[in-house]
Amino acid sequence: MITPKPMRLVFGEMLCELGELFPQLVVLDCDVSSSTQTKLYGQKYPDRFFNFGIAEANMVSAAAGMATCGLIPVTSTFAFLLTLRAGDPVRSLVAYNNLNVKLAGGYSGLSDFADGASHQSVLDMSIMRAMPNMTVLVPSDIETTRGAVRAMIEHDGPVYLRLSRDNVGSFHGGSETFEIGKAKVLRDGNDVTLAVCGTLLPFVLAAADALSKAGISAAVVEFPTIKPFDSETLVTYAKKTGAVVSVEEHTIIGGLGGAIAECLSEKCPTKLERVGLKDTFGESGAYSALLDKYGLTTPHILKAVERILETR
Repeated sequence: MITPKPMRLVFGEMLCELGELFPQLVVLDCDVSSSTQTKLYGQKYPDRFFNFGIAEANMVSAAAGMATCGLIPVTSTFAFLLTLRAGDPVRSLVAYNNLNVKLAGGYSGLSDFADGASHQSVLDMSIMRAMPNMTVLVPSDIETTRGAVRAMIEHDGPVYLRLSRDNVGSFHGGSETFEIGKAKVLRDGNDVTLAVCGTLLPFVLAAADALSKAGISAAVVEFPTIKPFDSETLVTYAKKTGAVVSVEEHTIIGGLGGAIAECLSEKCPTKLERVGLKDTFGESGAYSALLDKYGLTTPHILKAVERILETR
């Protein structure tokens, strides 16, 4: 059994491993390397680590310049700062020019629970998914985090990696296989499809267990890549089950739920329930309490399934 550990620590450790394989890999941070765990890379490769202070836009601008020189820059800070405060150079320099810059947004979703709405990042996937040329990765556990970091570095082009502050476990049997643009079918099912991204995966698996005991067969399909989106797998399971419930630690507007709604409306009209934040900001509080308040835990997922099966 793999012991849970902070996702940010998995990220920092994986960067150190990849630093040996990719001598052109450089890491940039904005005075939060102890939080994001990029400090590990700085300790191992001090000549390939750059602290920009509290200057996120400058960091991304410098990364764009580094990419034009053949380096592979990984920029790292809190997700809300990377997608909003640094949004202009992300758009105008990195995405517009399709540069090989990696954007690691830490403390995403409600996981920066103690700092409240100002620091919680509940719309970053919407922003980055709408950015032309941008790939968006959302790992859920130790294996997918390690796989996503490697895939990000190996991919040629801009990538946004969404990282949580919270501890994550192991739900992929030790397999770190990660293919950009491909969903992971974790459980087959015939009655309803539970589509999930990110660290809410254990709540979805628990919901599938509860449904199974009630005689309801639930497929669990994880989407660790939000863009490019695996519409083929989604449509396959939408046709098979006739009902889809999306689950994300993010606003239901423009993230996983948005991607699924767009796909189904174009290719396979299907009943859909979206579990996520309902067009609202978060607040300070215990992380578990916030997840429950905003309707993201297993009981809320089960209620969404109940609603959709009643109306199908």
